[in-house]
Amino acid sequence: MTVISRLATSLGRRDEVPNQELAIEIATNGDGSAIADLIENLSHKSKDVRHDCIKVLYEIGERMPPLIAAYADQFAALLGSKDNRMQWGAMTALNAIAREKPEVVFAAVPQLAAVADKGSVITRDNFVAILIKLSGIPAYADQTLPLLNEQMLSCPSNQLPMYAENALPVISAAHKAIFVKTLTSRLGDFEKESKRKRMEKVLKRLG
Repeated sequence: MTVISRLATSLGRRDEVPNQELAIEIATNGDGSAIADLIENLSHKSKDVRHDCIKVLYEIGERMPPLIAAYADQFAALLGSKDNRMQWGAMTALNAIAREKPEVVFAAVPQLAAVADKGSVITRDNFVAILIKLSGIPAYADQTLPLLNEQMLSCPSNQLPMYAENALPVISAAHKAIFVKTLTSRLGDFEKESKRKRMEKVLKRLG
């Protein structure tokens, strides 16, 4: 059976289980030819096939990032797609390989930001995760930490505690003050006491 014949849409399935199982198998076996087939079919005439291919690819990336890292440029190119599913699928794949190909991912930050601004919560989650990973790399930190701070200023309050907690390890001494200011300014945004307490813990650790 070909890789394409095993996609959910090829099997007449409306769930993601076949795609997830395929990703696990390819990741476990390190099947480079299967990955190349999936990449080639990101431009398939069928939208459903394209969507399944990007799904399998980012699922592989979440398990074994090096297996899809060589295709970072192809994922970056998809950020310009008019298909929202391909955009955020590409962003998810780039998130998976941000530490493998930081130079490609960093170069795509303006496009990533544009997609995140117009996209869903999932899209923003991936963008923030990418900024955190890049901020952990000294060569990029001074440029990505201010962008991360902007996300903390504007993101939905529901997401903020998670973003702040995940960012803590990469916030350098030079940038602590601005993050403290931003997070403090948003303490009144929370309806749930539990989320406000999480933020106070982050501020305590920053202080």
